[in-house]
Amino acid sequence: MQNVVDLEQHRYGVNWKNVASVTFFHALAIPMLWTFSWENLAALLIGNWMVGSLGVGLGWHRLLTHRSFKSPKWLEYVLSIFATMSMQDPPDKWIATHRMHHAFVDTDKDPHSARPGFLWPHIGWVVWGKAQDHDDATMKRYIPDLLKDRGHRLISQFYFVPIIISAFILFAIGGWSMVVWGVAGRVVFGWHTTWFVNSLSHMYGGRPHETGDLSTNNWFVAILTFGEGWHNNHHMWPTSARHGLKWYQFDQNWITIRLFEKLGWAKDIKLYDTEKPPVVLNQAA
Repeated sequence: MQNVVDLEQHRYGVNWKNVASVTFFHALAIPMLWTFSWENLAALLIGNWMVGSLGVGLGWHRLLTHRSFKSPKWLEYVLSIFATMSMQDPPDKWIATHRMHHAFVDTDKDPHSARPGFLWPHIGWVVWGKAQDHDDATMKRYIPDLLKDRGHRLISQFYFVPIIISAFILFAIGGWSMVVWGVAGRVVFGWHTTWFVNSLSHMYGGRPHETGDLSTNNWFVAILTFGEGWHNNHHMWPTSARHGLKWYQFDQNWITIRLFEKLGWAKDIKLYDTEKPPVVLNQAA
């Protein structure tokens, strides 16, 4: 791993903050084993759609990271607030990390390069090293647009508040078991499906486009992440709002963007057939 992953990561050792968070939510999800109900499952699935699809996939990824379409500010903020409930750090850190990933994909400067194997891009980079704890200079370099936006700065500062509010709402509706499913279970499911994009979608699947990295189109990950698993397509055309390019490549997030367009909430939508091929970085192992 040390020959592939940025050696700076190894100066930090175990990231105890992230280890504590990962352990806490996984432990809190254990009672799911004996608290199943259709209502609880619905809370998990609806919450995962709101947080994973509308929030992370649309809000943080396609809209804020890649600016693949334009939307009203209120929608930017709402989608980002949804995404904060993924507990994947505040939006400023997440977006900076993903922009770094695209700048140095699968090289020693990629925060979650897949070259060391499955574990590092899936969870290793989260619990070992600096993870998404970027310094001020890095943040200013990669997210100057968000740092200038007071609304996004506030969302990043108080990113933990929405999930607390959601826990109270779910408790009022269905008691502690619904909190277990709709908060802890949803967070754990969302973590692993998102991490699958970093791991499985850089290891297994088709590579129809020569992108100079390890990205693949993985149908299994695409189903779990509402279309984010068509990752080789995405790395070929990073700013395209549409990731599923073939008729059989189901892309729920793209369908939602089209719906937003009909409602007047999305405009200046960028598509793959209007973009130039990306510059392939030197992939030094």
